[in-house]
Amino acid sequence: MLASRLQRAGLTAPIVFVTAGFVLSEGLEVLDLALEPHLVKVIAEVTLVWVLFADASRVRPSQFRRDLGLYGRLLGVGLPLTVALGTAAALVVLDVDLWAALLIGAALAPTDAALGATVMSDPAVPGKVRRALNVESGLNDGIATPIVLVAIAGVATSEGIAGVESPSRAVLSLVVGVLAGAAVGGLGGVATRLARRRGWLSEELSGPAVLALALLAYTGALLVDGNGFVAAFVGGLVFGGVAGRGGEKEVYFVEQSGDIASMASWLIFGALAVPLIGDAWTPNVLGYAVLSLTVIRMLPVALALAGAGFDRFAVAFVGWFGPRGLASVIFALLAVEDLHDTGKDLAAVIALTVLLSVVAHGFSGGPLAKRFTDSPDRSTAPTEP
Repeated sequence: MLASRLQRAGLTAPIVFVTAGFVLSEGLEVLDLALEPHLVKVIAEVTLVWVLFADASRVRPSQFRRDLGLYGRLLGVGLPLTVALGTAAALVVLDVDLWAALLIGAALAPTDAALGATVMSDPAVPGKVRRALNVESGLNDGIATPIVLVAIAGVATSEGIAGVESPSRAVLSLVVGVLAGAAVGGLGGVATRLARRRGWLSEELSGPAVLALALLAYTGALLVDGNGFVAAFVGGLVFGGVAGRGGEKEVYFVEQSGDIASMASWLIFGALAVPLIGDAWTPNVLGYAVLSLTVIRMLPVALALAGAGFDRFAVAFVGWFGPRGLASVIFALLAVEDLHDTGKDLAAVIALTVLLSVVAHGFSGGPLAKRFTDSPDRSTAPTEP
């Protein structure tokens, strides 16, 4: 009821639910998620499945072919550089081994457009900038997911933690996940298109059907020892391409369901992950969090956008507006679940970075968007709607 009013004050849904989770667990002590680790994992996994599927299914190459080169720069150059720079910084600043550094660097590479909702809807921000941020955030979590999962497997192997796949096995499961996701997404898209054309598709159940399809891609991959998260992402990509424009309405239902699940994940983050910060906080952890939100993100973006036609302010704006959000939160929760005490230490770094991002990007979105037109180089900024 208060969402619109709170957002105008800079209080985004992540800020509200993280605060609520922390207060309920640490202040009022009425929420103890440590007693329900399986519930936490189920919520995190389902949320990630729906987010990956919905983000991937929104991709329409025909709609953004004009800017395909720009997206290729951000995802093909900027994202790998961000993972590499984040990994290198973790090795130096945090003094962890390579697998742990890769886990931190990859988990903090994806961005979350939901934390910059004011930017995405502000007409003062050029359309090309908004589209770049939106498409980047929609795809980079799916691209980073395999790296994070392999890194978790590597940490488990190096620490002798049982019950987690080895890195080589994790890579094989990624390949199986791609095939399973493509099969489920393709068959689901064909069936949806055929049913819609013949008038078999119920308007009331079409949305829940695609919601179930996302879960089917995930569980179907698990049945054949594949990676369910990769299957959900690939399934969304294939479904979006096969189902046609009519599938957008069904996918919107998945997005709304993902929003509800996301709120639960932010609540869990505030209750479970934020308290870890107090136990593992050090100046080095804080320093890495600040680096992750600035140099580690902004330098690769600047290199990726060199010669892309953006002015200095636009490049800095895109670089700064890489809020770390839901994907990083879920990666942290999965690390805690799979890696136990080792995962808690790594999750504390991710948690502090995300917490700083929730506050910094949540409050800076509106003011920076308003200043966009006052950029000294605005005459050369992209101006198409």
